[in-house]
Amino acid sequence: MAFTTSPAGVGSLFSPPDLAIHLVKMACERPDKRGRSLSQWDSAELARHLVTDGLTDHISPTTVWRILNAHQLKPWRHHMWLSPKSPRDETFYARVQDLIDLYTRPLAAHEVVLCVDEKTSLQPRPRRTPTKPAQPGLIPNRVEHHYRRQGALQLFAAFDTRTGRVYGRTYDRKRQVEFIAFLTHLEAEVPAAITTIHLVLDNVSTHHGRLVREWLTQHPRFRLHFTPVHCSWMNQVEQWFGILQRKRFRLVDFRSKEDLHLKIDQFIEEWNAHAHPFNWSTKSVAKVMADCPYRMAA
Repeated sequence: MAFTTSPAGVGSLFSPPDLAIHLVKMACERPDKRGRSLSQWDSAELARHLVTDGLTDHISPTTVWRILNAHQLKPWRHHMWLSPKSPRDETFYARVQDLIDLYTRPLAAHEVVLCVDEKTSLQPRPRRTPTKPAQPGLIPNRVEHHYRRQGALQLFAAFDTRTGRVYGRTYDRKRQVEFIAFLTHLEAEVPAAITTIHLVLDNVSTHHGRLVREWLTQHPRFRLHFTPVHCSWMNQVEQWFGILQRKRFRLVDFRSKEDLHLKIDQFIEEWNAHAHPFNWSTKSVAKVMADCPYRMAA
């Protein structure tokens, strides 16, 4: 086959359009299919493979990038996704709609909606030397690399969807016993005038085991609403956990478990001093769910 004059960076045995088509096809295949032990393609590896396959005598990674960019292809990137075991059917959307209703409808004076979950394995990680604060001259906070392990705490938290107030308690373990202890804490903290406490929870057994069910029969104020499987994003306390992670656990250098416990309590107290709810609406949730095969009920 005759050599064909090509764009800068390419010495091709194929015409440039044919070579581009071959490149795009290769980029849309897993490297294993081409006999390469790579997790994903990048421009340099694609360029090298085109030469190895004898499709061109030279092509630069920059040229590969330009061709792929023209086709809106980025095989060096990846996103996580989940193939659901539970179907996205009418039952799924009925549960979604139930949560949207809890989040958006006006509540009666006797109701409150609390989103509950656990942030687990919070380790104090005390450092060999104290963390040094930022200094003039573009010197950032400096954290000692070495740390000691001193166990971990489990944070049980409840987020009030209408006020943004957070209730939180830390425990050494995450079991039904600790969950019941946290429910007992909520029972004492929520005013008696509130006769219906809606709890939004995920589906772990800690939240609906035998001991929990027995406790709930003696405490009729609580009504449990479970998020659909793999829809933890619908639990608003997860948004608050994200804030907690960014503001309090970006640097992990607590002296001990007791110090960690006190600092978490302090963070919750400071949050509650200026607490605010998150802006959830039927329109915003519907936008997220729009690409699913079934529409939500109106």
